[in-house]
Amino acid sequence: MQTFAGFEIARLRRAGGRHRRWWTLGAVAFGLFMIMLDNTIVNVALPTIQRDLGLSLEELEWIVAGYALTFAAFMLTGGKLADLLGRRKVFVAGLVVFTVTSLLCGLAGSAHQLIAWRIVQGIGAAMMNPATLSIIAATFPPRERGRAIGLWAGVSALALAIGPLIGGLLTEHVGWSWIFFVNVPVGALAIVASLLFIDESRDESEVRRLDVPGLVTSGIGLFALTYALIQANASGWTSARILGAFALAVVGLAAFLVIELRSRVPLLDLRLFRDATFTGANLATLLLSLAMFGVFFFVSLYVQQILGYSPVKAGLTFLPMTVLIILVAPQAGGISDRIGSRWVVGTGLTLVGISLALLSRLDASTTFAGILPGLVLGGIGMAMSMAPATAAALASVPVSQAGVGSAVLNTLRQVGGSIGIAVMGAIVAHVLSSSLSAGDSEPVAFVHGYQVSLRIAAVIALAGALTAVTLIRRTPSPVVAQTPDASARRR
Repeated sequence: MQTFAGFEIARLRRAGGRHRRWWTLGAVAFGLFMIMLDNTIVNVALPTIQRDLGLSLEELEWIVAGYALTFAAFMLTGGKLADLLGRRKVFVAGLVVFTVTSLLCGLAGSAHQLIAWRIVQGIGAAMMNPATLSIIAATFPPRERGRAIGLWAGVSALALAIGPLIGGLLTEHVGWSWIFFVNVPVGALAIVASLLFIDESRDESEVRRLDVPGLVTSGIGLFALTYALIQANASGWTSARILGAFALAVVGLAAFLVIELRSRVPLLDLRLFRDATFTGANLATLLLSLAMFGVFFFVSLYVQQILGYSPVKAGLTFLPMTVLIILVAPQAGGISDRIGSRWVVGTGLTLVGISLALLSRLDASTTFAGILPGLVLGGIGMAMSMAPATAAALASVPVSQAGVGSAVLNTLRQVGGSIGIAVMGAIVAHVLSSSLSAGDSEPVAFVHGYQVSLRIAAVIALAGALTAVTLIRRTPSPVVAQTPDASARRR
């Protein structure tokens, strides 16, 4: 009888543990949804924010680039802190920062206030994002982990897809502040759910140390580079301020590389880049983000300010691209499992380059039918590039370093995005200024700058395709890699 009772109690505990795991995933998904939503919801509201607050183009770029930059600069640190201090603790702390700054962003009455709170909001996102996957890895057994990560990825894709539409609806019918206010109730629910359902876990290994010098030097280098690119047109490319910022960027990033090479527990393990596939996959991801983040930014401005679209119509404009990313990405991942990522990523980035070339032909008289082919090719190309590049990068590092490999990839994606906005913005501002000086009207001058920036983005995407096919190699599936015969054949 006692044996039966003990068995029954154990069974109920296991069943309760299974249910609790999925509640944990739900709590993590709340926070993840907010982070991913903020990647796309803001773009559609930019013209309205610009009008209401009287922002310059440079200030508008900082609203997006400032968030992406701190997200990138602190992401590796966020992962380290989660392992060091406790994953639930850091995740909840990030939630609190993100939720409070969302409220403050919505209440901002000036450009400086909004930019400042967006930068802090990026730090909150950087604390949350790495912790989501590590919490899932610590909570779910291997047999359920794939399904949990699949749902995690589905939440990300859903937020990215509906972000422009939600942004358009809120901006047009309620007010742009609500693209930030909407995070407040979701964040509050996520904080409560996290405290109730997420168990604390941390890295119990002996070597646990935060690389503060690496964090400081990388942050200084990235901020200086972004500042120089965004402000160069207003201050002058040869002005002391801009040349000093470029010099500071070079010194900061060079110091970061030296520190990481010498550190026993580096923020970024540069030894991972000895593998050509890992390097190729990360460079392809960096160049894809460099090309596409600025496109989302300026296409949103173009369709509203030049074509006269409402915020809702602008949000719907991006829907074909985001839906195709959701539909095609799993298929592209499956193909890369069978034939390798090299040609899938190369083909995807080539399609992205072609789509950007098509979008660069748009002018003030373009209809939606003229925009659609570029969006369709861009959605397919991005889907074919992102998932296989991620798979190639993670397959080229040991399982024990999968978390670090993932963090590096996500960091470079955000770095590429923030620099991409700055680079495209610098090109648009320079061409716009030259066109205005030549006597063109402001709409015509903006279209000229938009067209040149997208042509350069197309070249960047094609460079990414060349990088992918040159460096990425077919990596064996984990099952093949673990067999002794396969290992012997590779040797």
